[in-house]
Amino acid sequence: MKKSRDVQIRDPFVVPVPEEGKYYLFGSTDANIWGKGTGFDAYRSDDLQHWEGPFPVFRPDEDFFSDTNFWAPEVYAYGGRYYMFATFRRKDNGLLGTAALSSDRLLGPFALHSDGPITPEPWSSLDGSLFVDEENRPWMVFCHEWQQVTDGEVCAVRLDKDLKRAVSEPVVLFRASEAPWTTPYVSPRFPNRDNYVTDGPYLFRGASGALCMLWAGFIDNTYALGLARSESGRVTGPWTHEDEPLYRNDGGHGMAFRTFEGKLVLTLHTPNKTPDERPIFIEVREENGKMTVGRQL
Repeated sequence: MKKSRDVQIRDPFVVPVPEEGKYYLFGSTDANIWGKGTGFDAYRSDDLQHWEGPFPVFRPDEDFFSDTNFWAPEVYAYGGRYYMFATFRRKDNGLLGTAALSSDRLLGPFALHSDGPITPEPWSSLDGSLFVDEENRPWMVFCHEWQQVTDGEVCAVRLDKDLKRAVSEPVVLFRASEAPWTTPYVSPRFPNRDNYVTDGPYLFRGASGALCMLWAGFIDNTYALGLARSESGRVTGPWTHEDEPLYRNDGGHGMAFRTFEGKLVLTLHTPNKTPDERPIFIEVREENGKMTVGRQL
């Protein structure tokens, strides 16, 4: 058993399984996620504090389209199977893209399901997240990377029912600079421009039924997590941002889930520095349609 403070992981994603009374934790688990990719591991817990594992859930075949930067796996039950949306750097053009993998079991092994990345081929894209709308139509929400567009974008595409490919052109939901709380990210690679970062979009419904989105950016070069709401209740928005971030203490790329007791919990990684990143779990208070972070579990 490992305690949360002993689990090196970025981009944590939790799948609760009520019939088992267990929480499954996925994320970017390579010791150096900025280099060659090994795969993804998962952990299992009944209290969000002590974890069994790691369990290897994905290892690439020799002909896999990527061997570098294996990031941000999110796992969903859909149509009787499990689907993993994860980001990889392509061998053919050197750009990031999100692909879908699938398995009959939650702990895999997962294998490539889509025909390579679902995101647009000429785009550097990352952090694809699945959302199924009121008409039971699947969407993928993802980021158009700031390094390519300067002002990072959160975009959405409709997917076919098999989750293999996009069936619409990408729609820009918003740009990072539109949020009141973000400030330019000072990048040594791009020192002479105002860079705004978008990372890790994740959609969920609040207690009031409002469609909410978590996403990460920077304040004064410190990683932070913001919250936005869809004014229409639909993926396409328009999206309104909170004035202040939900979490600003050098942590981000989070998601929200409900415990078996019905509490809304936020998980994210902090600090934003390899190899020190660890998962934390924080209760979220919902009052009069407003969300604030509570105690850390």
